[in-house]
Amino acid sequence: MSSHLLVLLLALVLDWLVGDPDWLWQRIAHPVVWFGTVVGFLDQHLNKQTDTAEARGEQGTLAFFILIAGSLLLGGVLQLFIALLGPVGWLLEAAIVTTLLAQKSMLDHVRAVAEGLRHGGLEGGQAAVAKIVGRDPKQLDRAGVSRAAIESLAENFSDGVVAPVFWYGLAGLPGILAYKMLNTADSMIGHKSEKYLEFGRWFARADDFANWLPARLSLAVIILAVLVTRGWQPAQAVFNGALHDARLHRSPNAGWPEAAFAHGLEIALGGPRAYGSESVQQSWINASGKTRLDAADIEAAMQLFARSCFALWAFIAVLWLLA
Repeated sequence: MSSHLLVLLLALVLDWLVGDPDWLWQRIAHPVVWFGTVVGFLDQHLNKQTDTAEARGEQGTLAFFILIAGSLLLGGVLQLFIALLGPVGWLLEAAIVTTLLAQKSMLDHVRAVAEGLRHGGLEGGQAAVAKIVGRDPKQLDRAGVSRAAIESLAENFSDGVVAPVFWYGLAGLPGILAYKMLNTADSMIGHKSEKYLEFGRWFARADDFANWLPARLSLAVIILAVLVTRGWQPAQAVFNGALHDARLHRSPNAGWPEAAFAHGLEIALGGPRAYGSESVQQSWINASGKTRLDAADIEAAMQLFARSCFALWAFIAVLWLLA
C-alpha cells in the first residue's frame, strides 16, 4: 500500500510538471487516443444503421463487456510485469498513471481561453473554448465563454483528476485503465441520440456509477482547499451551497464540483445553453452569484483548481505517511 500511494503521489507531481507534452504525443498516440480508436472500431462494426433498437442494445452490451474486460486484462498484465521490476517498476507505473491524469493539460486549455479573451477579444475566447466544450461557441458572449471554461475546469477536476486517482487507488492499473476506457467511450457513444440511445446505454449508466463517489469526493477536496486558504466560513458556505445546488444540474455527478466552484468563487454557473441547433434549459447554480464573468474569473477558477489539486496531494501524502 505504501508503494502504491507513493506511485500515485509521484504521478500527480509528474503530471503537474509535465502534463501532455506535444513532442511525445506527436510521435506516439496518447493512450486515450488508443481507447478512442478501439471504441470507434466497435461502434463502426457493431452499431449498424439498419439494426433495430433491440439489436443495438444487445450489441452495445457486448461492446461494453469487451472494452471493460479488455482494459482490466491489459491493466492486470501491466501490473504483473511492473511487479517484476521492483522499484524501477514504480517509475514506469507512475509514468503510465501520469498519462491518465489531466491536471496540467486542463489548466493549459483553460488558460488559453483566458488569454484568448484578453488578447484576441471575444473571437479569441470562442476559438479557445471550442476545444474543450461541446456547446456552440459562436452563441457565447464573453460571460458565456468564461462560464463554459470554468464549468469544464470544475467538471474535469472530478472526472479528470479525482476519479482516476480514486480508481487507481482502489484497483491499481486495472482500475484506472478501465475507468479511462469507460470515460472515453461515454464521451463518444454515451449520448441520447437515436444512434446511441440503446448502443451506448451501458456506457452512460456505468460512467455515472463510476463517477458517483469521485464527484462527491471532489466536493470534499475543494472544501478542504477553501478551508486551508480562506477559512472556516467560506468553506462552510461552499458545503451548504453545493448540497443545495448540485441537484440542479442535469448530470447526477457534474453538479457537485460545479456547485463547489460556483460557491467557492461566488459566481453563477449553469443556465441555458446551446449544443449545435439544440437549446438546453438548465437551472442556474448559485443564481445569486456574479454573472458578468470574464478572463479574471477564469484565472480565479484556475487558482481554485490548483489549490484543490494540492489539497488532494496533501491528503494522499498523509495516507502514505500513515501506511
